[in-house]
Amino acid sequence: MTQRLRIVLADDHALVLEGLRSLLDAQPDMQVVGAATNGAQVMDLLRVHRPDVVVLDLEMGTMSGLACLERIRAERIPVRVLVLSAYGDGTSMRSALDGGADGYALKTDSPRNTVDAIRQVARGQLVFPIAAKRWLLGKSTGSDPRQLTEREESVLALLAEGATNAEIARRLRVSENTVKFHLQNLYTKLNVGNRTEAVAVYLRERTPRR
Repeated sequence: MTQRLRIVLADDHALVLEGLRSLLDAQPDMQVVGAATNGAQVMDLLRVHRPDVVVLDLEMGTMSGLACLERIRAERIPVRVLVLSAYGDGTSMRSALDGGADGYALKTDSPRNTVDAIRQVARGQLVFPIAAKRWLLGKSTGSDPRQLTEREESVLALLAEGATNAEIARRLRVSENTVKFHLQNLYTKLNVGNRTEAVAVYLRERTPRR
């Protein structure tokens, strides 16, 4: 029998937690090993249970989901993080991505989509709503398609130093999937096909930060 995915749930609404627990425990390949209503509880559960995936809300009591995500990455806890939020704006999604989330799903999505997102994140895939792609690529109306975000600039600078994806992930405290996602965005914005061409653009057009 295939080992079930061990999952921790985090949301400050009891009704949401109960609904998620019932949904996931009904899946043959999933097991909810803990539930939390604030970030401090999340950290305790992660240290005790060492789950495969934590499903994390952005708005939670004394420690926000983003603050909790920062702690998880700072402590290098080996867990996949799926942010499940009611906020579908680009700013929230990019903040989650920059914080090291492995995926982002909306509470307005169907239960099936939520379950699928958890499975995909557990397999190491970066999951984001299709509607988020324009926001995440920085191509909303009126923006400069070549304008990089602060995190993309950091990735590009490390790339120019010769850092591997794993080294960039470690130094920025994000997952390698997140680094790959930023690289894809960089290639699109700079109109290049690989890391060598991206570094060439960086060296030609930008002054490296000291």
